[in-house]
Amino acid sequence: MTGSSDDFAALYRAHAPSVFRRARRLLRSEADAHDVVSDVFTSLYERPEQYNGRCALSTFLYSMTTHACFNRMRSGARRAQLLSEARSPVAFGSVPPAPDRVAQLCDLLARMPEPLAHVAVYHYLDELTQEEIAEILDCTRSHVRSLLARLGEWTRTQQEYA
Repeated sequence: MTGSSDDFAALYRAHAPSVFRRARRLLRSEADAHDVVSDVFTSLYERPEQYNGRCALSTFLYSMTTHACFNRMRSGARRAQLLSEARSPVAFGSVPPAPDRVAQLCDLLARMPEPLAHVAVYHYLDELTQEEIAEILDCTRSHVRSLLARLGEWTRTQQEYA
């Protein structure tokens, strides 16, 4: 992925809105979503070689955005903000889920090993198929099935200690 700054500006205009929507959906914050868009495209501009062309650019950006959002969620300040927002009915529209359930899910995601957190979000939040997840993660469907099985085991283990 090389080219002029005009080419990069066109790439940004074409893909920044979807990166923003993805980040806003995961983080539930427009300000944080804007920061993630900036982080993702700055990283891509500074290190274009990280996109190796083995998948569609949109798929790569989707994965990169998810990773950037997880990094943000794992920071202590952001996690506290998410838990605070989870208690607000405005964060989820007119019918909020039980605050303790949202807090529990946010805490689980933040503690979950990264590969399991990714597959959890892709499978349960985004409702992607195993094949679609495999494409995003650049792995086989068998590996995705293995990750989902490990996710189930990890979740059961966490419930045993709760």
